[in-house]
Amino acid sequence: MALQPHRERVADAGVRSQVAESWVRSAAAGVQADTVDAPITLEADVLRDHREAHPLATVFPVLDDVLGQAARDCDAIMAVSDAAGQLLWVCGTPSVLRRAEAIGFVEGSNWDERLAGTNAPGMALRLDAPVNVIGAEHFRRSVQRWSCVATPIHDPSDQSLLGVLDITCSDELVVPQTMAMVRAAARMAEAELARELLVRARPGNTASERQRPGLGATLEVLGRDEALLRVDDGRGRRSTMRLSRRHSEILLLLAAAPRGLSGDELAVLLYEEDVSPSTLRVELGRLRSLLGDDLLASRPYRLLVDPSSDWLAVESHLAAGAVGLALRAYRGPLLPRSTAPGVTRLREALAGSLRRAVLGSREPDLMSTWTRSSWGADDYEMWQAQLAALGARSSLRPLVTAQLARLDRELGTGSQPSGIRPRL
Repeated sequence: MALQPHRERVADAGVRSQVAESWVRSAAAGVQADTVDAPITLEADVLRDHREAHPLATVFPVLDDVLGQAARDCDAIMAVSDAAGQLLWVCGTPSVLRRAEAIGFVEGSNWDERLAGTNAPGMALRLDAPVNVIGAEHFRRSVQRWSCVATPIHDPSDQSLLGVLDITCSDELVVPQTMAMVRAAARMAEAELARELLVRARPGNTASERQRPGLGATLEVLGRDEALLRVDDGRGRRSTMRLSRRHSEILLLLAAAPRGLSGDELAVLLYEEDVSPSTLRVELGRLRSLLGDDLLASRPYRLLVDPSSDWLAVESHLAAGAVGLALRAYRGPLLPRSTAPGVTRLREALAGSLRRAVLGSREPDLMSTWTRSSWGADDYEMWQAQLAALGARSSLRPLVTAQLARLDRELGTGSQPSGIRPRL
């Protein structure tokens, strides 16, 4: 049988079953192990048009900013393919891109495993799941000097496969953190696509009301009682403003509701007690005079720009399973002194999700980061989990034991079965 030599190669190499199955598929498709490069299926003129029309074109700048620069900094390559395995963007330093040309890892080439053999982008497409392929696991020998990590990107409207995000690099860079970064970047891209859908679907979102090209905003609300808003007007002018506590709450609630909120809905989320409609209208009038008509609209009340935010970054990392990145991005509870009901719910949901992820990680370093913080210092359950995760000879055991003893004294009990929630 034609596949027998490849089955023997699989058996000799002792590779992972996932990789072995890909080798067999590659051989069955007629890929030769000695083939040097991948085929070009999009010539330059066709590539340009195909790329501009592809849904991922609108989020590529986000991917390049989040992951592309990190790839350049460590001599790796970031690539984005379409659902057919055709590389639409390949980013890296000139020297590393020249090395990648030798194996045909260039824009317009096709890395479907049936054409290019076993590789991470091709396997991610085939399995519709995150994968890594390390060195000799590649089917073609010319690619075995490289390693790669890839994850799919889906259309948020129907979950269809749009393409794959890939990092191609040396073996030592393929670590769990690399996969976490790639998955987090892909989730950010999907979140951005979802926001664009919501903007287009907003009631009354006419052409004249849509966000002005280039207009952007960034909202910082973690660990701050008053939000910091940075606005880029798209004409080279940037401004930073510190909002009052009430305006911070309003902006956060509107950012969390892309479709907008009626006056009644916003009042319920904003005020602990009933207030007259005129009270809210006055606050919104002041906020509009501060932000301008380019940012804030009414009927319903909504933002005309989809702001990026530190709190959304934490959510994106958590959605991708990148707990360490989420914990590093979490600078503290969301508007910690706000008592607005809607803000309180957002704050508790974010802190609770992060706390559960840290507990579930069973990683002593992550738990230590949480318990060293002001909001996690009295979290009895986290201290207990940290002690259980530490090795018998860990130098941290005396510290953790002492903290548990302190909490026992303060609580007046020798045990705390369900833990103390962090101070929010």
